[in-house]
Amino acid sequence: MTVYIHRLETSVPATYYEQEFASELMQKNVSDRAAVKRVIRGVYNNTGIRKRHSVINDFNGSADPALFFDPDGMKVTAPDTHRRNDIYSREARKLFVDLAGKLISRTPDFTREDITHVITVSCTGFFAPGPDYYVVRELGLHGSTQRYHIGFMGCYAAFQGLKMADSFCRSDPEAVVLVLCVELCTLHLQFSDDTDSIISASVFGDGGAGALVSARKPAAVADQNGSGTQKPFQIRSFHSDLTSEGESDMAWTIGNEGFRMRLSTYVPEIIRKNIKPSLDNILSQAGVEQKDITRWAVHPGGRAILDKVQQALGISDEAMAASRHVLSEYGNMSSATVLFVLKRLAEEPGDGRSHTIFSMAFGPGLTLETGLFQTAGNE
Repeated sequence: MTVYIHRLETSVPATYYEQEFASELMQKNVSDRAAVKRVIRGVYNNTGIRKRHSVINDFNGSADPALFFDPDGMKVTAPDTHRRNDIYSREARKLFVDLAGKLISRTPDFTREDITHVITVSCTGFFAPGPDYYVVRELGLHGSTQRYHIGFMGCYAAFQGLKMADSFCRSDPEAVVLVLCVELCTLHLQFSDDTDSIISASVFGDGGAGALVSARKPAAVADQNGSGTQKPFQIRSFHSDLTSEGESDMAWTIGNEGFRMRLSTYVPEIIRKNIKPSLDNILSQAGVEQKDITRWAVHPGGRAILDKVQQALGISDEAMAASRHVLSEYGNMSSATVLFVLKRLAEEPGDGRSHTIFSMAFGPGLTLETGLFQTAGNE
């Protein structure tokens, strides 16, 4: 049986901040020491990021009450985890519902009555009833819709959602699954002069992305709302691997003042050292060679990560363009990010050929999750 990703959609908060603005804000509020300000400038200038979206709107003094800053842009007492999670509960719910609505309305030949499963993915907050519940209720889906939530897995979790959807569709040819990833990373902003904290604060943004998955034969046509043509992807296989090092270099824990992200400066080098043997093993399992891959969707965890992957695998600049574009315009949105990259590839103009797409993301552990896809539809 063949299973397809019929459509990919994204959703981001309306508020966004240029990276230069964010750098100046952090320099102003993290430390008075000139050396620390230089480090912040250097880190932010080398992220490869132009802007990031955020549910936080008091960076510009417009929030009432303020979460992090007063109207003069000065730091206030850091909010506790309870307050941050309250905002997550409200804002994440909106993005989850928006994504699901877009996927249903913009995928030809599918209606809300067709949806059998909803899988939600997030690691930046919690609430119950969860986002899966509100997607079903607010979109008027059947109360019998099967609902699942994947939490606290980090940047590679979109693959867990897609793997679940693939399994559901292979066991039930009538299954139609929504996979919805939403992350509000900026809610967990920390003001620290620790280098790893500065790196984390410089790359993470907010956003959501989702996919509609089924075993129905797809069609690639422009949707009725004018959102454009997408090439459906045939799902070929998924594979996982763990590096022999890095358990403490990428981590995600809960503190009294938000969740604490650790993104060590060693992560890119650990990935560089391990990516080629891991990829060779994965491609062998999938029955393909690297030369067979014509499109790449690499999770843009940061500029240095993309640089190391490109260097280690000998990938061309053109093949990395989609990942670098997403990094520039959105930053690292944890689990949602790789779906942004896949969406960009799905919207590329067709050239009459079928393309083999290899997608990968990295997460705590260090974990490597991958997906192998084939363009399908009107190629």
